Amino acid sequence: MDLTSPALGAIRRTTAVDTVRARISLAVELGMLSPGQRLPGTLDTARAFDVSEMTVRRAYRALSEEHVVVRRPGRAGGTFIADSPAIGTVAEIDAYRADAAHVHALIDQRAVLEAGLAATAIGSVDDDALGRLDALVDEMRVAPDWTGFRTADAAFHGALASMSPAEGAVELHRRVTHELYTYFIPYRIDYLRASNEEHARLVDALRSGDAGAASRLAFDHVAELHTSMYVGHPPV
Repeated sequence: MDLTSPALGAIRRTTAVDTVRARISLAVELGMLSPGQRLPGTLDTARAFDVSEMTVRRAYRALSEEHVVVRRPGRAGGTFIADSPAIGTVAEIDAYRADAAHVHALIDQRAVLEAGLAATAIGSVDDDALGRLDALVDEMRVAPDWTGFRTADAAFHGALASMSPAEGAVELHRRVTHELYTYFIPYRIDYLRASNEEHARLVDALRSGDAGAASRLAFDHVAELHTSMYVGHPPV
């Protein structure tokens, strides 16, 4: 596959509202969002999914009509996963499953790129850059939900890539990562916090100047998406 011209995926033919509906509904089907769980506010969800807040509002409204979520008014209200969420009412999930092979290819591409970028960053990493990564690791440790974690995670991997002097590979990593993020769905926060400790070990390897360890940790962290992303999970 030409890395600069990714294959046209099925979700490219899906509207922004429908991608939000599909990502939330798919997370429900996989057990990553639980019955009764409160969804983040529309602004936080919009930032995490890289869409407009109006798009999220429309998606939440549609999911309510489809009985995937319930909307409750008042100070303690919000949007919650229904106690018995409907399954199979969001047909756009099929677009995500249809793109499974493309997602696996993107994971492989990103894993190899990030491994190389982490290794080549060793010679140019400085205390300021490491301090930025440390701060993002700390931010992810206390993120209350997947939206805050997703924002900090994207910043972490972008900052890590930018430490490498291989500017062409940095740009290629940015494009591949951006496309892969369009397939991410909500994760359980306990899983995300555990994965964040891999970030911490990667920063330690960079700080100690161990290029081999940094490369292996970066590769393994991304390659694990083959099993942790929805493409590695059968419906529950």
